[in-house]
Amino acid sequence: MAEDRTPSNPASETELPAAETEVPANAPDDLERPAPPRINTSVPHSARIWNYLLGGKDNYPVDRMAGDKVREVFPGMVDIARHSRHMLTRAVRFLADEAGIRQFLDIGTGLPTVDNTHEVAQRLAPESRIVYVDNDPLVLVHAQALLTSTPEGATDYIEADVRDPELILAEAAKTLDFTKPTALMLMGILGLVPDYDEARSIVNRLMDALPSGSYLALYDGADTDPSYVEALRRHNAGPDVVGYTPRSPEQIAGYFEGFTVLEPGIVSVSRWRVDPGLWKQAAEVACVGGVAYKS
Repeated sequence: MAEDRTPSNPASETELPAAETEVPANAPDDLERPAPPRINTSVPHSARIWNYLLGGKDNYPVDRMAGDKVREVFPGMVDIARHSRHMLTRAVRFLADEAGIRQFLDIGTGLPTVDNTHEVAQRLAPESRIVYVDNDPLVLVHAQALLTSTPEGATDYIEADVRDPELILAEAAKTLDFTKPTALMLMGILGLVPDYDEARSIVNRLMDALPSGSYLALYDGADTDPSYVEALRRHNAGPDVVGYTPRSPEQIAGYFEGFTVLEPGIVSVSRWRVDPGLWKQAAEVACVGGVAYKS
């Protein structure tokens, strides 16, 4: 039976504001930012598309075009992006507060927005240590500028691919102590791994390196909405794009096999430990996840 550790004071989420990355105060809204070195702005990138859907400004025309094409077929994509972001915040709050976790390995970071993992964790426990992992040079540029730590804690950034868990673990060990409980966060990243068996292997290889008392926090796009599936099919058919594979709730639940899934189970991100008063207002979205404990 899953253990119920519902947060005692969840933040209100009646409204879902768009998140924005930090930009210079005097920068005009229509400023076209030059690309840092090694960034290919001719091909859309998932981190930058996600930033656009969240209302951020750290994206390029190719990313906005890709995001708009997805929204034309599936307007609910913005709801998925925002509800997913809120679940991340609630999960980190639970892990840092009630679960007492002080180490976080956040793979698939994306571009910094608001309430990033380290901000939520260090607000509750300033000594928390966070390692972010992504493979986009643009994310690296922003991470170095914005993902700063409290004096008591630490943040670090690794440029690596989720398909190379051994490299990630070796680099993360320079900041994290893997003899102590750690939260592994895989938020919306495994859909970028087209082979399901490989995706499950990645989860297991990462979790095998973490001690008892660690947690897995994960969500991914689900195939529960035909419009969402069709939007992704059209996106994936584009030239030179990194495809995203939505999976069934049962497949997503498979990532948690062998661990103790906490209440309310593997559910729509819009319904994971929301304020009870908002449960009926929280329509399900095509993104499913949960949090589990490694005993």
